[in-house]
Amino acid sequence: MIPWLEAHDPFPPLSAAQSGGLLAASGDLTPFRLLDAYHKGVFPWFSAGDPVLWWSPDPRAVLFPDEFRLSRSLRRTLRRGDFCVRLDTAFSQVMDACASVPRPGQDDTWITADIKSAYGALHQAGRAHSVETWRVDADGGKTLIGGLYGVAIGRMFYGESMFAHSADASKIAFAHLIRYLRQHRFGLLDCQVRTRHLVSLGAREIPRPEFIERLSRLTQADLPPGLWPEEGAAQPWRDEALA
Repeated sequence: MIPWLEAHDPFPPLSAAQSGGLLAASGDLTPFRLLDAYHKGVFPWFSAGDPVLWWSPDPRAVLFPDEFRLSRSLRRTLRRGDFCVRLDTAFSQVMDACASVPRPGQDDTWITADIKSAYGALHQAGRAHSVETWRVDADGGKTLIGGLYGVAIGRMFYGESMFAHSADASKIAFAHLIRYLRQHRFGLLDCQVRTRHLVSLGAREIPRPEFIERLSRLTQADLPPGLWPEEGAAQPWRDEALA
């Protein structure tokens, strides 16, 4: 039976999680609960109409920034001048796009109205961030074509979702995220669950105890919350950026 959490109940021990990683359920999805969850290595994942389900899978899919794989084709794409990348300028638009993009094997989205509200509050608090790929149109206008969002605590980044309306648009955002994480000495990017796409970018699985030990150290790093500066992604791409 899945433990039910009331508003101020603590999470059960992670060892109590089911084989697939399901740990608990609740109706509580506040920014405080989310931050507590991320500090403990727990994340929400549920469908509209269901209670909030909290997960802590073992093993855990992660990506060490220094292990990011930059393919030749993506490197060529990054050198093009027909797009730009921005940070934290269209957070709600990115969430909306992540929720609406069709995904194989999924009939609905887990990015519900409650999720948007809770992560929007985290964004306003400087804890949730977006990386956005914009196409530069002939008239100088810009159109959002891809991006991602996630949560940063200390020097730990928790990836949540990404989308693309154009080929490589999400990969462009991901590469710029990795550059930002390296520049600011982030130690780990939580990918939550292994997928073929993430593995192609350099993600791998580690045991839950190792994941918890690493995040315990990284979340204590002296890196205060706040919106990420746009110039952190807007600078031109150079080959040495991810050498």
